[in-house]
Amino acid sequence: MKRRSLFQGLALGFFAASVMGSVLPAAPAAAFERTDDGEIIVFGGRQAIPVLDPHVRYDWSTRMIQQGVYDALVKYEGDPAEVKPWLAESWDISDDGSTWTFHLAEGVTFHNGDPVTAEAVRYSFVRGLELNKGVAWMLKDFLKPEGIKVVDDYTVEFNLEKPYSPFLSFLPWWYVVNPAQVEANIVDDDYGQKWLTDHEAGSGPFTLGRWEPNVLYEVEAVDDYWKGWPQGDNHPAGVIYRIIREPAAQKAALQRGEVDIVEGLTSDDYVQIANAPGIAIENHKGMTTFGIKFNNQKGPTADINLRKAIAYAMDYDALVQIYNGAATLETSPLPGAMKGHVDVAGIPRQDIEKAKEYLAKSDYPDGGITLDYVHVAGLEEARRIGLVLLDNLKALNIDVNIRPEQWPNMVAAGASIDTTPDMTSIYATPISTDPDSVAYMYHRDSWDKYYGIAHYDNPEVWAMIDEARAETDWDKRADLYARIQTQIVADQPEVFGMLQNRRWARRDYLEGFIFSPVRFTGEVDLYPLWIKTE
Repeated sequence: MKRRSLFQGLALGFFAASVMGSVLPAAPAAAFERTDDGEIIVFGGRQAIPVLDPHVRYDWSTRMIQQGVYDALVKYEGDPAEVKPWLAESWDISDDGSTWTFHLAEGVTFHNGDPVTAEAVRYSFVRGLELNKGVAWMLKDFLKPEGIKVVDDYTVEFNLEKPYSPFLSFLPWWYVVNPAQVEANIVDDDYGQKWLTDHEAGSGPFTLGRWEPNVLYEVEAVDDYWKGWPQGDNHPAGVIYRIIREPAAQKAALQRGEVDIVEGLTSDDYVQIANAPGIAIENHKGMTTFGIKFNNQKGPTADINLRKAIAYAMDYDALVQIYNGAATLETSPLPGAMKGHVDVAGIPRQDIEKAKEYLAKSDYPDGGITLDYVHVAGLEEARRIGLVLLDNLKALNIDVNIRPEQWPNMVAAGASIDTTPDMTSIYATPISTDPDSVAYMYHRDSWDKYYGIAHYDNPEVWAMIDEARAETDWDKRADLYARIQTQIVADQPEVFGMLQNRRWARRDYLEGFIFSPVRFTGEVDLYPLWIKTE
């Protein structure tokens, strides 16, 4: 494997100027730098990557880099998303659905040259389950470490505790690590977690280059990647993920040619630059839902009548207007494009009189309270939604304290009922095409995860979720999910908002962008990207 030397020359100047706050000189026509090895793509994003370990954490920025440096048994591709073979060339399923046997591609190596074997797969799944963090929730109720068997060097068998219909749909996010590298870097029995925070042990199309927290992260292309490159020899030399906190700065960097693609511009920004020379907008209807998650266990929002009052006071049409029409209102906790979705009758829409009726039945009949609303710092739409909420709740004599926070801090706060805010702005993208990926967000076992930040409490719903996960008959599952959706809406654990379109702005010479709705909000598959230089 030939490693590439990235981040030289002009690219270095861009970052130095950004970090020092100086005025940049006239920029070249493109952010990428042409080297003897190829071009370097520069991605401008707002969200940092605190932990790269694939079994410990995932969110959109983390997973974008994880998918660049690691491989999984299978991979999601396309819209609608489909599971495609990757490390596994094929698989067999027992008649009762409890045993899955995967046949691996031969000749695949990790970046250090070690072979990717069935033992590496077994080790990776065992590690994920035993750490019981990040991805573990997806499979831990159905798969135990002792149920994973190596049949031979290139065959691995998963024996589930009981059948689990969504099993395959979650496997794209279980990345395979090199056991030898992890074991060589264990400190105080930490299973290699400290080392894998800012190192990698993968077999993916890129290797990890620079790691400068809150500034930049780079990945370097593997010339002889075992899967080959869809662009052939025209693949990039690598990708630099540059942290740019504010949308205005992102837009300016794109227009000046300092970055090749950005995520998370404001809706107004997307409209303003849609017809700008040399810029293309990616605008796709996705499955990312926006909700205002209440703390269902502590503080004023533990009162269901207060939650209902807030939900009926909300101006839902304003949500779509904030996105300049690039959004649709939720009609259920499940996205409309997801199998099993039903439109829930009576899902709240703005009705101030009904809001006042619920307020009168609450512990705060006269209002007179102040509620915190926390959103990701720099996310303009979420801030504006907070302003809408502030204005709407004046009719109930409720004040709103709008607090911007960095995403890692929001995740940390949501891990405890005591520190969870009254209301938290959450964009959630299903990581599976199966309805379980959304329903499980409302299960007790999701309370310490960001998507379970509401700490929703209904044992009957939890029981239905458990039953639906284990059921193999789709008709029975569909009935359960219809009941689950209806009851969750009745319990009002959040303000069910809207589904935003997924948008990026890129220079028009950047080719190979492929959208898939199961990717997180700003996440892009780096593997197929390439620069058109002529």
